[in-house]
Amino acid sequence: MEDILNVTYITLGGHVEVHKYRYLYFITFLVSYILIICGNSIIVYLIWVHPNLHEPMYIFIAALLINSVLYSTNIYPKLLIDFLSERQVISYSACLVQYFMYYALGGSEFFLLSAMAYDRYVSICKPLQYPTIMRKTTITVLLALAWLFPACQLLASATMSANQKLCNFTLRVIFCNNSIYKLHCTSSRVISIYGVFILLNVALFPMLFVIYTYTKIFILTYRSCGEVRKKAAETCLPHLLVLVNFSLLCTYDVIIVRLESDIPKLARLLMTLQISLYNPLFNPVIYGLKMTEISKHLKRFLSVKIPVFLPRQSDVSP
Repeated sequence: MEDILNVTYITLGGHVEVHKYRYLYFITFLVSYILIICGNSIIVYLIWVHPNLHEPMYIFIAALLINSVLYSTNIYPKLLIDFLSERQVISYSACLVQYFMYYALGGSEFFLLSAMAYDRYVSICKPLQYPTIMRKTTITVLLALAWLFPACQLLASATMSANQKLCNFTLRVIFCNNSIYKLHCTSSRVISIYGVFILLNVALFPMLFVIYTYTKIFILTYRSCGEVRKKAAETCLPHLLVLVNFSLLCTYDVIIVRLESDIPKLARLLMTLQISLYNPLFNPVIYGLKMTEISKHLKRFLSVKIPVFLPRQSDVSP
């Protein structure tokens, strides 16, 4: 039997009739992907071109948004192809690559949020030491760890999965995630234990670090003047919103394999779509609107770019 997976898409009525809805799905997800690319890229561009945004906090934001683009690119191109195909198939090796990128970039998001939390902690709690601690070397090391540490751990997991014998060739998901374990003939205790180890390292521990860091920040700012509290709220609240949103989606993704049969198909589909759609769209909106300096540059950027496509008054006058 060929090493091919028949990826079945789930909808309200059971198996989706791709030939009936393919163009609607294709257009919807194509527009979503374009919005993700444009929304994240505009914020990254503004951070890159404006010197006053060349600070650690904004550099980490740019890295997070780039991570969102990579995260979406791992899913959307294959998804768009599937919507226009009679059969939705993917080789097992390609499925493993998608699985690896999906969780490696997901882990990177937690580490980047941890780096942001550390930056805010030093800035607010140790302002005099901030220039000494948050140097270019520190930023480079934190960014390298954020992308390499999860990737190295997921590479080992993907390698172990690649060596497993397959007895099932159907996945009831729209992209390859931890459901690939259901394809294996036998459940590997080593892979399960290592999966828990990865979960602790790339998700739970970074999340606890962020919570601990912001708790320290809020305790300190509570005892400070109103201006300090306002600054902390403006810079920390967007990070916390992103963390809470992404953590909830990741919690669902971790437990979906064990509870799949107990979750209604509509709820399962909506939650799966949010993982690939909501968070990448959510990030640029939060940082574009809630971060004051980025918001100022964004308004100027839109005020300059949008009128270019509108007719001038002299052109429409009789």
